[in-house]
Amino acid sequence: MDTSAHDAPASNPAAAPPLAPEPDTGDWTWVLERRCPDCGFDADRVAATDVAAMVADTTRRWLDVLTRDDVATRPAPTVWSPLEYACHVRDVHRVYRHRLDLMLTQDDPHYPDWDQDRAAIEQRYDLAEPATVAQELGVAGDGMAAELADVSGGQWARTGGRSDGAAFTVDTMARYYLHDLVHHLWDVGARDDGNLRTPRQ
Repeated sequence: MDTSAHDAPASNPAAAPPLAPEPDTGDWTWVLERRCPDCGFDADRVAATDVAAMVADTTRRWLDVLTRDDVATRPAPTVWSPLEYACHVRDVHRVYRHRLDLMLTQDDPHYPDWDQDRAAIEQRYDLAEPATVAQELGVAGDGMAAELADVSGGQWARTGGRSDGAAFTVDTMARYYLHDLVHHLWDVGARDDGNLRTPRQ
């Protein structure tokens, strides 16, 4: 991965990009078929018509995460900080809103690829301002929740897919996307009830 354009001057080591986490190259579509053993998300127990309200709930919980005193602190050198996870979640909202728009306006579209690891490096998630991220995440999450709330009837069965061959309906895409939001709350130690606990050691 070429990050030469973002290399910091030797005199300013604080500006150097942090170590990148191991890229996540797994196929997570299995979460549509069975309960996630880590975060507990169970797609079978989520109705597509409930996803909008659940997205709005996760957004409130992410805004709470962004008020932590240690929000920019990494728990380990190659593990994202809560701030970096929040930046990622903000961008997940944006990416999936675009995918939803494609599925609602085109017949069986293929989504543009998104390299989430490259995005973290190029956008310097580690240097983001928590207040700015909170504002952006709130707008992105509320916008996606509102758009999902407007989906009805046969729109839930409209199809689309990724370049790797994974195929979705609006229904399955919505629940797959929701798992991402919930799972990353688990990554940063946020409970399902909206309260925060000490991050996992």
